Amino acid sequence: MSGKERLRSANGCAATFPTMEWPESVERVAAYIREAGAEARVEEFAEGTPTAADAARAVGCAESQIVKSLVVECDGRSLLVLVPGNRRADTAKVARAAGCARVAVASRAQVREATGFEPGAVAPFPLPRVHRVFAERTLLAHDVVWIGAGSPNHLAALAPGELLRLSRAETIDAVED
Repeated sequence: MSGKERLRSANGCAATFPTMEWPESVERVAAYIREAGAEARVEEFAEGTPTAADAARAVGCAESQIVKSLVVECDGRSLLVLVPGNRRADTAKVARAAGCARVAVASRAQVREATGFEPGAVAPFPLPRVHRVFAERTLLAHDVVWIGAGSPNHLAALAPGELLRLSRAETIDAVED
């Protein structure tokens, strides 16, 4: 594997990470994966992956395998909602699951404050000030999903079960019908 090395975590699981220098935000995600002993692959895409369609093309997967990370505000608390790249979040469903009167999409400043990531580069972990994480249940239908990994140019591939474990997400029906 050119330009990459396999690292072993304490429990023997393998994670693949490039040997080059990464932005601090990407290294934060990679370190979290390593410390959790998760099996995942982080990749850099020079052309960037600004949309789910762009990410799916770059990776060579279905758009439904791209995980969008949406930060919302609910009664003064930040929540993260993980939805497939080809679907839209249903804020009324999220509000019901969270027990809030309503949720609103977070501002750019709220995204940075809650996640420590720039909007458009939000990874589903680690999240310093996110109260709860919800994941659309249809994400579990895939063998592999791709998540944002801390920059617009980095994605990570992992099994949906690992995504739920690492993000501590609760599965719900979170998308529009």
